[in-house]
Amino acid sequence: MAEAATKRYVVVTGANKGIGLEICRQLASKEVVVVLTARDEKRGLEALHKLKESSGISDHVVFHQLDVADHASVSALADFIKTQFGKLDILYVSNDWAKGVLSDADNLTEERIDEVLQQYLKDY
Repeated sequence: MAEAATKRYVVVTGANKGIGLEICRQLASKEVVVVLTARDEKRGLEALHKLKESSGISDHVVFHQLDVADHASVSALADFIKTQFGKLDILYVSNDWAKGVLSDADNLTEERIDEVLQQYLKDY
């Protein structure tokens, strides 16, 4: 687990499409280990395959099924994180500026998402 002390680990929920998928791509490209999660295992694995094919980030993204409304599913993810990585660096949006950018669907672009992620990585 010495490696876990230097690497960063993030879980991204609902990451099989849209903003979640792009967050996975961006963080993994910065060598953060990303656990891509989705309720639907098939869709999650398809998203994982898409990322691995297009981005060359196969060493930094793994998939785990997660339904945040299902206690057993959340527990299974927690056990996975504990046994595989020993820790988790949680990605969450806590500032109003980032929430505003991400919730403005009419003006949300890849560049705006990148701006939020770059600010997050700078702050991190």
